This record gives sequence, structure tokens and C-alpha cells, in this order.
Amino acid sequence: MDDADKRALIAALQADIARSVAVLTHAAEDARAAATHEEARPENDKDTRAVEAAYLAGAQADRARELGRAAATLGSLQLRRFAPGEAISSTALVELTHEGKASWYFLSPEGGGTRVTLGDTAVQVISPRSALGRELLGKSEGDEVEVAIQGAMRGYAIGRVR
Repeated sequence: MDDADKRALIAALQADIARSVAVLTHAAEDARAAATHEEARPENDKDTRAVEAAYLAGAQADRARELGRAAATLGSLQLRRFAPGEAISSTALVELTHEGKASWYFLSPEGGGTRVTLGDTAVQVISPRSALGRELLGKSEGDEVEVAIQGAMRGYAIGRVR
């Protein structure tokens, strides 16, 4: 894994976000149309279909804007190359081993929870706000971390950091 892989990972994250923005934008437009459609007119004072559709449209539009900002943040990230022994921070690509199985993680301020495949390698995107992300910050190759995930403690050995 190298800098080109990180750029490809960012591009894949931005493409994933763009797909989500398109879906949310379309859903917001549909909800807005439903809110103003003649069939949404209240039948009585307790009929709130139009109001609910308007709230939904607003929330979906807000989420689409939020994702757009996330994509812009990803596009402006300064990707760092980490030297052996250097402390893990944002944009680190980290190999972790748990119970003999190695996995790759990308520490990013945006896109946490997304899984991206680069060639034959799956990379899980985590944020510094996640339990694992918080534990990794400041650690380096050779360190070990323990994290509570879904109520169970999991131990990880930190391998390569790129």
C-alpha cells in the first residue's frame, strides 16, 4: 500500500458519497413533491402528511449537503506518508492483526464505516471519533491496542503503517 493507494481510496470514498448524495437529493425532491401535492392537503386538523413530508424533504436535503461537505473535506486532505515508528494520525493506512488475521484500516476525518476495495485488499475506513480510531491515535508499528467493540474486548497488533 502506498500513496497511490491512498489517492484511489479517497476517490472511491468520494464516489460512494456522490452516489449517496444523488439518492438523497432524489428522495428529497420526491418528498418535497409529496408535501405540495394536492393529495397531501389535510383532510382535517389532525392530518399531518404534508408537514411530515416537508420535514423529511428538509432532513434529506440537509444530509445531502453534509455529505457534500464531507466529500470536499476528503478532496482537500493532505495525504501523509508515515515513516517506521511514526505515530498514527489522520490519513494513516494501518494494518491490524486480530486473532491471526490481518486487515487494513484507513484513518479519515470523513467516511467512517465505509469499506473500500483496492485491488484485492479490503480497507475499512474509520474515523478518529470511533473507538478503534481513538485507540490508534498516537500509537505506532509494533504497539498493541484493546478496544471494546459491540460489548466485547478485542485486541489488535499494529503492523505496517503507511
